[in-house]
Amino acid sequence: MKIVQVLPELNAGGVERGTVELAAYLVARGHEALVISNGGRLVADLEAAGARHLALPVHRKSLGSLWQVRPLRHMLTNERPDILHVRSRVPAWIAWLAWRGMDPAARPALVSTVHGFYSVNRYSAIMTSGERVIAVSESVKRYVLANYPRVPEERIRVIPRGLDPARYTGYHPDERWLREWREGHPELAGKRLLLLPGRVTRLKGHEDLFNLLVALKSGGVPVHGLVAGDTHPKKRAYLAELRELAARMGLENDVTFLGHRSDVREIMAVSDVVLALSNQPESFGRTVLEALALGRQVVGYDCGGVGELLEKLHPAGRVAPGDAAGLLEKTRAALDQPTSPAAVGPPFTLEAMCAATLAVYREVGGY
Repeated sequence: MKIVQVLPELNAGGVERGTVELAAYLVARGHEALVISNGGRLVADLEAAGARHLALPVHRKSLGSLWQVRPLRHMLTNERPDILHVRSRVPAWIAWLAWRGMDPAARPALVSTVHGFYSVNRYSAIMTSGERVIAVSESVKRYVLANYPRVPEERIRVIPRGLDPARYTGYHPDERWLREWREGHPELAGKRLLLLPGRVTRLKGHEDLFNLLVALKSGGVPVHGLVAGDTHPKKRAYLAELRELAARMGLENDVTFLGHRSDVREIMAVSDVVLALSNQPESFGRTVLEALALGRQVVGYDCGGVGELLEKLHPAGRVAPGDAAGLLEKTRAALDQPTSPAAVGPPFTLEAMCAATLAVYREVGGY
């Protein structure tokens, strides 16, 4: 089969990494994989896996993006894919309008993945327009059924995000990385490390991390917070706010903002506790799965996809959202516990995720 995936850009993020991983899986099994996006740092990884990238500015959240409908339809007509898989709202609208204008007898089958708890409106409803709708967790499936009752349940397929256990279970950074890490961050010497991974946005719980650090420090625990995640140009003002807040709370020497990192696995491996503190439910929580597979202690808010993962793999790490006392108690307990890898198997493996997605393609494409 020939499969086209469409998303805004190929930079950082779980959706982007999952797109590249799926493309590599498809190519390895003899299929042809294409990705249409505005480009980004992961294009090189995509092409190294044998997939193709077609650049099109389908990322802008503006009415001007509708000018891309005709160019995308032209691409699809020329490429003649079997499957068109959309993963984000703006590209999904562009793709759906392009797809709708094609000959129904010749156009590809349409698949959509609901990656998040989007605001409920007509704009977001496009993510339920696929002939098959993939939900990345049971929580997302419930969200779709509750808010878009016109979507029949039999059209939805739950496919959790997955990882390659071989890359995580028993993994330890090499000596060169460890040396560079210690030399680059001498402020971490002798500290217990709390890592909050993810994009720098108001939803990720940075203020809760700061309050936790203050509480632990006041109790005599030598801790240091690590914030590892990309900052979108539009969010730089918020990053400045966070730096100012840390300084006001007396944490200027106790928090390190690492920015975008391609070595998050290594940073997780040297952290004592990995946190998942989003103040709104997340659809899945891939970093939770990665940290558990590495054998790290994880503490996170018991809601959405993060709560699902913790319930199944690490119930001791669950905290009620916003419960500062509970977060402090669970983190103290985690710091006192020896680490051990969680048994990460299907359906939370990369192989299971990709195989289930390919099965959806075969089903909807009639193969």
